[in-house]
Order: sequence, then C-alpha cells, then structure tokens
Amino acid sequence: MKRLSILILLLIAVPFAFNACKEEPAGGEDEGLIWSDEFDGERLDGDKWKFEIGAHGWGNNELQNYTVNQNTEVSNGTLKIIAKKVGDGQSAGDYTSARLNSLESFTYGRMEIRAKIPDLKGNGLWPAIWMLGENIGQVGWPACGEIDIMEYVSYQPNQFYSTIHSTANNHTNGTQVGSGAISLQDIEEEFHNYGIIWTEDYIKFYLDDPSNTVFRFNKPSNPTADNWPFDKPHFFLLNMAVGGDWGGAQGVNDNNFPATFEIDYVRVYELDEE
Repeated sequence: MKRLSILILLLIAVPFAFNACKEEPAGGEDEGLIWSDEFDGERLDGDKWKFEIGAHGWGNNELQNYTVNQNTEVSNGTLKIIAKKVGDGQSAGDYTSARLNSLESFTYGRMEIRAKIPDLKGNGLWPAIWMLGENIGQVGWPACGEIDIMEYVSYQPNQFYSTIHSTANNHTNGTQVGSGAISLQDIEEEFHNYGIIWTEDYIKFYLDDPSNTVFRFNKPSNPTADNWPFDKPHFFLLNMAVGGDWGGAQGVNDNNFPATFEIDYVRVYELDEE
C-alpha cells in the first residue's frame, strides 16, 4: 500500500513538472492581460503567428533559410525555435531556422516575454525578441520603427542588448540608441523575463521585473515621424538568425547545431490611464 501511494503521488506530480518554468500572469493595480500565447498546446497557433521564409540575407547578410514548421516545436509548455545545419556550412542556405511574426499589433502597454537563450556552444547564433511598426509595408524600415526587446549574439556570452531604431536613430548610420551590453551571467542556462513598458512618453526596457529598468528611451521634446515612430501599432517578431553582419562578426561555429531558442510565453498587458 505504501508503494502504491508513492506511485499515485508521482503520477499526480508528473504533469506539473513539464511546465515548471512557467509563471502565472502577473497582475497589477494599473494593468490587465489583454493578449498572450502561453504555448501550452502541441502546435503553433496559426491565429496568432505567421512564418516569414527565405534565405536572402534579411538585410544583414545572414546565412539561414527561414522555413515553415521545419524549425519550430511546441511542447511541454514552450515554443522552441531550432536552428539546424543542413548543408556543408559557412554559406547562405546551409542552415535553417524560423522567424515568426504576430498577426496582431499593439500600441502602448507592457509587453513581456519569458525565454531562454540557446546553450553556449560557439559563435554565430543571433536570437532576438523584437517589434516592428505595422506600417513597414508602406513606409519601409527604419521609418516604421523597431523595438529590440532582447538581442543576443553568441560570441558575446553572458549578456544581451535592448535597442530602438528609427529614421533618426538606426544602426546603418551608427546613430542607434540602446542599453549597450547588459550583463546576465546565466542567460544561456536559465529562463528570464524580457519586457518593455511603452507609453505615449517613453519606452522603458526591463529584465525579470518591471521595476528593474535596464534602458529607457524618452519621447523627444520635438517628436516627429523620424525620431518617434512609436505612436503606431507594432507587431512581435521571434527569430534566431545564423551569422550575419552582427551575429556572424566572429564567424559561425558549426558545432552549434542544432541550437534551441526557447520561449515560455508572450504577454501583453494594457496600462490603465492615470
């Protein structure tokens, strides 16, 4: 009877073990959850996400071919974006990965993504959590605006970056504005919360807790479409590039693959008017 009781307890505990990393939505006096994906099913929700595909470098001389379904998995409560080596290596198309865009766009609120960077194996990986202006098809980049909530390059372990891009401030002319390198010693081993609080007057980037600000970008005193395109809807992007001008600045180590970028959830909270 004692052994049977222990077995029953183990069977009850097993379903909860798989989702041990997941945190319940954090409420607050000034916010409520309005959209999320908890990745609790067995497949990607096609009503929330779409794939971008291709191996054309994506404006950064990247080497991966983005595919549909071949490089993603939803299981045990998380989304896995898996970069693979499928060719000889070191050339465009020799690697595959995934790039997902949310079908819904948002203006203002608190956006939080819980994720884990791939295990550190070598140079050449470039996972990112970011947002682009919904009007990119009309005005192009960088006029649409870009909010990089978290970017990581594997030749710089134990750190990540938060950055904004606009016509006035972008990396193509060296005028981007951002946090610089943020130290995070267990970024490759543990899940962390990467988030922004986006209002009419500022975008505040935080790590793990909304009170832990790592970078703040204030609305310019003379806002224009060039320096503040952040008053229009933006959609989420989740991707992992291979190589590229930044991610591959110190080469690509073919021992990396397969490499898994794991996302526990994506959540959007609205902010109540003060």
